[in-house]
Amino acid sequence: MAFLFKRNPKTPSEYVRALNDQVSKLDYSSQENSKKYQDECSKYLKSMKVILHGDDEVDPQPDQITQLAQEIYTTDCLYHLIANLRKLDFDSRKDVVILFSTLLRRTAGNKSPTVDYLLNTKPEIITLLMKGPESSEIGLITGQILRDCIKFEVINRYVLYNPLFWNFFKFVQIPTFEIATDAMMTLHELLTIHKKLVSEFLDNNYDNFMTAINKLIRSENYVTKRQSIKLLNELVSQRSNQQFLSKFFDDANNLKLTMLLLTDKSKNLQLEGFHTLKFFVVNPKRPQKVTDILVKNKENFIEFFKTFDVASYHDMNLIEERDYTLKEIKNLPDRNHQST
Repeated sequence: MAFLFKRNPKTPSEYVRALNDQVSKLDYSSQENSKKYQDECSKYLKSMKVILHGDDEVDPQPDQITQLAQEIYTTDCLYHLIANLRKLDFDSRKDVVILFSTLLRRTAGNKSPTVDYLLNTKPEIITLLMKGPESSEIGLITGQILRDCIKFEVINRYVLYNPLFWNFFKFVQIPTFEIATDAMMTLHELLTIHKKLVSEFLDNNYDNFMTAINKLIRSENYVTKRQSIKLLNELVSQRSNQQFLSKFFDDANNLKLTMLLLTDKSKNLQLEGFHTLKFFVVNPKRPQKVTDILVKNKENFIEFFKTFDVASYHDMNLIEERDYTLKEIKNLPDRNHQST
């Protein structure tokens, strides 16, 4: 079929095969030929984008889109693009994002053929996307594509239960700020979009999750520390995570870490610590170990609230929460009068 690539492709299938051919040459090209093959890839990607979205002159045709998508699945075009993403130029990488996003939204009946393809035929693509932050060149692109993928619960499930998921707790500490921030965005969406799925996951993986998130909360990096505690606070405020909540607020070690946040120099981190502390304080079913710690530190808490300024946030709910939490702390028995 090599003769197809010696002339201008005409059909959607020919465009896909021509693109695959040029992508394969990126592996073996010399530096002087690399630009030529990159330009060819860019040209075919743009042509495929026109088939999917149309342009000023033509409207997208459903039969051509179907033919294009089928050829992409049959030839594993998406896999070849992700595997060679680093070798494509900047504009082509952005076009790959558009290609993925468009195909993911394409439906046949009640199903997404692309989701089925990714899970049942070529899950290696998801694996490559999950490893994306390892490369500063493509980490932002793979992150964007992966977040498009996990909008579908079945892919979100696949990622959460893949051992590679835990690498995201390392990726968020990568020295390159943009990659670390993007990885945190992905981690946040993985743990917040599909609430029932996440509730089940947190219940099944409580110990591993708490070990990983607590390590981030102890980070020397302020951004990592704050984003991590914000994520944790979001999870513990979700009623759907009932089993996780019970385990979290029964664990005295979590209270101790929260108290460390209250002593942080950063007012923002103190605020995040307060948002966790209030649940420990008002929990009517707290275990004795937690109550003992609260009672032991009652005076310290009262001193903290004397300088804990929430008025500057101009949030009446926050002021009410502060006042109610302080009232509940004052109602705790004094340390000397606590029953043994």
